[in-house]
Amino acid sequence: MNGNPGFPSDTLLGALSRRWWVVLLFGLFAVAFGVLALIAPVRTAAVLAMWLGVMAIVEGVVALAAAVGGSAPASRGWTVLCALVSIAFGVLALLNPLATASVLLLFVAAWLVVGGIYRIVFAIRVRKHIRGEWLLIVSGLLAVVLGVLFALNPLGGLMVTSLWIGAMALVYGVLQVVVAFRLRRLGRTAA
Repeated sequence: MNGNPGFPSDTLLGALSRRWWVVLLFGLFAVAFGVLALIAPVRTAAVLAMWLGVMAIVEGVVALAAAVGGSAPASRGWTVLCALVSIAFGVLALLNPLATASVLLLFVAAWLVVGGIYRIVFAIRVRKHIRGEWLLIVSGLLAVVLGVLFALNPLGGLMVTSLWIGAMALVYGVLQVVVAFRLRRLGRTAA
């Protein structure tokens, strides 16, 4: 075992280097998703909303089964209500994913506006006690502007959000691929 606590043990490193291809698959999947998100951002937003719908339906069915089976974590009535709302949201997300994504983006827009206003007010209140309060004001203003832009043009906001997600997935995927090949090389040199 390696005596340096900042480095993994030889056993862990060996296991990682033998399974380099798993990291490679994750990376290639992320690269493919990133490229698709950059090519078709609106479709990506719809697909993400559909996945959210599927997750909501599964959660609702599991909660409903728990309520019927008598193993609900909360009162049976609240669990059934939560399950039905979750299933209804999931069905709506599957039937109209773009509308679902747009509504969710409107919630993000409201959050940005409220959070931005809060930052501005906070910066003004503490301006005598801190330096650089103008940075908080600028970040608050940017949040408000972004929230207003999202609210005025939800489809454009969805496209921008999908593009950012795609770009991040692409970078993540490339990094995973690089790490996979480094693990592979490390395994070969260790053997």
